[in-house]
Amino acid sequence: MSSQATEGISIAVDQNEYLAEGADTVHAVITVTTTGDLVAATPPAPRVEILILDRSTSMTGERFQEARKAAMAALDELPDGVEFAIVGGTLEGFPVYPDGYRTTPANRSTRAAARDALKRLKADGGTAIGTWLAAANRLAQAHPKSIVHAILLTDGKNQGESRDQLDAQIEAATGVFSCDCRGVGSDWQEEELQAVASALFGTADIVAKPQGLSADFAAMMRTSMAKSIPDLTLRVWIPTGAEVLSIKQVAPAIEQLTDRRIESGPRTGDYPLGPWGAEDREYHLQIRVEPAAPGREKLTARVHILAEDQVLGEGLVKAKWTTDLALSARISKRVAHYTGQAELAQVIQEGLAARKDGDDAAATAKLQRAVELAKDSGHDATAKLLRAVVDVDERTGTVRLRDKVDPAEVMALGLRSTKTARVRKEQ
Repeated sequence: MSSQATEGISIAVDQNEYLAEGADTVHAVITVTTTGDLVAATPPAPRVEILILDRSTSMTGERFQEARKAAMAALDELPDGVEFAIVGGTLEGFPVYPDGYRTTPANRSTRAAARDALKRLKADGGTAIGTWLAAANRLAQAHPKSIVHAILLTDGKNQGESRDQLDAQIEAATGVFSCDCRGVGSDWQEEELQAVASALFGTADIVAKPQGLSADFAAMMRTSMAKSIPDLTLRVWIPTGAEVLSIKQVAPAIEQLTDRRIESGPRTGDYPLGPWGAEDREYHLQIRVEPAAPGREKLTARVHILAEDQVLGEGLVKAKWTTDLALSARISKRVAHYTGQAELAQVIQEGLAARKDGDDAAATAKLQRAVELAKDSGHDATAKLLRAVVDVDERTGTVRLRDKVDPAEVMALGLRSTKTARVRKEQ
């Protein structure tokens, strides 16, 4: 493993550098770690928080009461002085508090006023999530130098607009603000919230019971407040004749970055990573290169982490060709681990899709493989979620689809399947 650290940030490269004669594919796991030292050294940026609450007719009753409480629980986590706004969503997004498309600083007075505005708010109307994003985008655009984060809550399907209209608003908001998404109950579409969260550097999850909203909103706000580094960028240089086949975040969750590439120079591409706090994330880089003769070594990628065009750290990905099979057959345990995690997420998604389509044979085969992978990788959280959907014979390890399954359990498995287990320390 190679690494370089600079001012509270480090980049570590884990790979087997040895390739068999004629092999042309290089795999590496890039671990980026930021510490409290970098957070402390980063000039504080202004903050804006936007709460986007579904107020469609289906939210009437307990869900809306709990959504109001959750909004206030989130605002209670805000330090005084942080700008905030609340957006209501039906077939259009509109300001709930303060009036007009503006934000207001958090303090005792504005929190009380926000509470009063929420009490007056009624659930009535349809659902068009793209318009809610447009309203949040309008608020965020007024704060170009700020870290802007939103929390979006819905309980229903996006029936008030086309998917193309939603996608257009997601694209317009990309790079403007980040957004965590939550669905309450089980009558909404996972794909819609996943699309929003993925593009806007957020998370998507289910809150099956409304009573869980307040704790979840407060936790999301605390996490947002901890991300004080506005944006980091992963820059990848490759030599002539090489090609980046894939790059994806593999921890703490799987997120494809390949299509987010922004050309930044000859044979160089940038991959935005969003806001950071003191944390670590891991990325699986796959490169195709022109093979060299046995005994030759090549630099196959140079990886940098940047903040506002300032290079904070560097990692090198190399390749050495050999005829020694004992060397080339070695597998980086980190690469193997996250390759397995990616397969786990994929077979779960495929298994749930087959189950939804009524193809029980395919669903059973895929979820059988998922149970095996979860056990092998020590992914206890996913193993537990799988057991809500399938019965596992402890003696043989075979699985059987459950006849009766709570829809919320199925949604939780699908949404959380991309969360990865870390490589064990002994690895």
